[in-house]
Amino acid sequence: MIAYFCTMSKELRAWLMLAVLAAVWGSSFILMKKGMFADDGSAIFSDTQVGALRMLIAGCVLLPFALRAVRKIKTFKQFLLLGAVGLSGNFFPAFLFTYAETGLSSGFAGMLNSFTPIFTILIGFFIYKIRLTPIQLIGVAIGSVGIVLLMIAGKSLSMTGTWFHILAIVLATLFYAVSLTTIKYKLQEFKSFEITSLAFLIILLPSIFANFQFGTLKTLQENPNAWEGLGYISILAIVGTALAVILFNQLISTSSALFASSVTYFIPIVAVLFGISYGEKIGWGQVGSMAIVLSGVFIANYWPLVKDRFFPSK
Repeated sequence: MIAYFCTMSKELRAWLMLAVLAAVWGSSFILMKKGMFADDGSAIFSDTQVGALRMLIAGCVLLPFALRAVRKIKTFKQFLLLGAVGLSGNFFPAFLFTYAETGLSSGFAGMLNSFTPIFTILIGFFIYKIRLTPIQLIGVAIGSVGIVLLMIAGKSLSMTGTWFHILAIVLATLFYAVSLTTIKYKLQEFKSFEITSLAFLIILLPSIFANFQFGTLKTLQENPNAWEGLGYISILAIVGTALAVILFNQLISTSSALFASSVTYFIPIVAVLFGISYGEKIGWGQVGSMAIVLSGVFIANYWPLVKDRFFPSK
């Protein structure tokens, strides 16, 4: 299987990695929920405990790789950039998403994750001076309209959530875009697993502190469902965080930041399917709004390529 993967074309490997990431990250929303609530609806871990455990477990899994790669950090600037990736791409979103899921369905949370490509385009334009064509500006405008409609449509089917829960995911996707563009434009001298392991090494100490601060050990000792919840969080941390982030960073390195961010096309589909299987409700207003967001992202990212391929200029 590995040999076959290595013989694939670069484009085919990129699409395969994209599909695997969509499946893994699409299921992560329901895993967060299962870490917080038992099947009977009783609470297990708090949202902050799930975020802290997720970061701690992933950091411990990646620690051996980080210790081997730490010698590659030559400058304080590299340390700061890796720290920015660790905080914006992992630490802060881990807490923002679990907080959001205390009031939103996992399917809707997955839909909101589709904001990432829009933020990626805007950061590329404003920070890294990447030129935008008129068609890309149109795509961003359409996507932005879809974002507003999605937030409004989702509010009616968002369980007990408030606008703060929705905005938490918006902020998390902005952090994702910051991390993504930093990796693409500032850390090209590092390999994907080096970026991932070193970023988690930098946030390992804050993760340990957070677990003590939020009383995770007490929950493990006192809650009868704690070990079951820990199992779901461990899957989330090892597969959905540590291994998936390595794969994602590899995808960024071998393709483009925009292509990598388009994994959010498929994450909502997986998240919605898992959510429906667990009895969550999804409205047509949400689906339609998400379609508008993704059509805007498609126009901004891929329409020029599609046009040139199928409608070449004479």
